[in-house]
Amino acid sequence: MKNLSTKLFAALVVILIGAIVFFSFSGGDKAPALNVSLNTGEEIALNFPKKTVLVNFWATSCPSCVSKMPDLAKLKEEFGDRLEIIAISMDYDPKQQVEAFIRANPYPFNFVQDTDAAYSEAFGKIRLTPTTFLIAPNGNIMYRKIGDSDFDFLRQRIAQLSPQL
Repeated sequence: MKNLSTKLFAALVVILIGAIVFFSFSGGDKAPALNVSLNTGEEIALNFPKKTVLVNFWATSCPSCVSKMPDLAKLKEEFGDRLEIIAISMDYDPKQQVEAFIRANPYPFNFVQDTDAAYSEAFGKIRLTPTTFLIAPNGNIMYRKIGDSDFDFLRQRIAQLSPQL
C-alpha cells in the first residue's frame, strides 16, 4: 500500500510540474483578433502573428513613453526580422502631434494611430500609457505591463519566443 501511494504521489507531482511548465510557456490570454497594417504595407494578424510581436500603447504627452522609444528601437535592431514592434498611439493623442513626432523620430518599427480607440478597446480598454504586450507567434499574450517595461526581462522572453535558427 505504501508503494502504491508513493507512486500516486509521484505521478501527481509530475502532472503538476507538467501543468506549470505548460502554462508558463503557453501564456494566458489570446491576443485580440485584429489585423494591423505595417509600414511595409504587410498586414499582421495579432491573434496568430507567426512571429513575436511587441505592442506598445503610447502617447506624445507621456514622458516615459517618449523616453523609452530608443529602448524599443534597440530591441528591434537586436532581434531584426524575428520581432515586430507596433507602437500604437492613443486615440486622445492629437493626430498632427503624433505625425510630427513620427516624422522627427524615424524609429525602425511600426507606428499605428488608434484614432477611434478600436485597438485600445480590443486590448481591454487601455487608457494608461505606456502599456505593453508581448505576443507569442501563436497569438498568446506572454507579457503585459502598465508602466515602464523591464527591458532585460523582455529581451530574455523575446529570445525564448523567437530563437535564431
